[in-house]
Amino acid sequence: MSISGIVSLFSGRPHHPVGDDGRMALTDHLRELRARLLRSAVVLLAVFVVALFFYDQLLELIRRPYDDARRALGEEVEAEIVINGVTAPLMLQLKLCGVAALVASSPYWLLQIWGFIVPGLHPSEKRWTRVFAAVAGPLFIAGVALGYWVLPKGVEVLIGFTPADVTNLQEFGEFFSFITRMLLVFGIALEIPLFVIMLNLAGVVSGKTIGRYRPWMVLGTFVFAAVATPSTDPFSMLMLAIPMLLLFFLAELVARLVDRSRGRGEGSTDQWSDDELSPI
Repeated sequence: MSISGIVSLFSGRPHHPVGDDGRMALTDHLRELRARLLRSAVVLLAVFVVALFFYDQLLELIRRPYDDARRALGEEVEAEIVINGVTAPLMLQLKLCGVAALVASSPYWLLQIWGFIVPGLHPSEKRWTRVFAAVAGPLFIAGVALGYWVLPKGVEVLIGFTPADVTNLQEFGEFFSFITRMLLVFGIALEIPLFVIMLNLAGVVSGKTIGRYRPWMVLGTFVFAAVATPSTDPFSMLMLAIPMLLLFFLAELVARLVDRSRGRGEGSTDQWSDDELSPI
């Protein structure tokens, strides 16, 4: 493949002109999706290579919640963390560096997700791209950091169920999978309210609709937090549910402000969807 072909592969420029309404041909959509996936994969691979040089520090970071939980339990529970298998150390290193690269590169691949949606929005709405780029990545990382902060308490509760005179041998691969699920759940959960704002910008949902279903959103948030957190302690559930609720309330406020700026108030005919009958 020539250099120009490689550049075209990563650029994803449409072969047909994009209309004033932001519509694009299906082939151009697929071409752009391919380019964004390739760019995200290259960035992810580059960060993964860098993470390999910091494997020892990352390993210590992953072990810390378990060590903190063991110190909190004291001599009440006998627990050790082990690695089983010849290839287990290598797989652990690859998985650990891969997860670290996924989290560290989240601002970029989240921006690529938003950039793929942008052509379907009106030109006046595309200015929110910078806002999304500035908020989405740090919000995901903040969710991961919050999950890491509550991990020792969750691990302490789970290990505390070990019967007396029984040694808990925790396989490191399973422990790492547990931590990964915990961190990614927290990171993705804090992104959900942001995507609610994106749906509002796209005209799919209004602030009034969000307010109407607010009680169900509160209930659903607690149910989601209880099911999504791998640990069974209420502390981890609350630490996930409370920030999500605050962000949902903020998303409703932003959606109402956006609706007001677009004239979707009580006296506006834009408050009804295209397939809904007005009272007139």
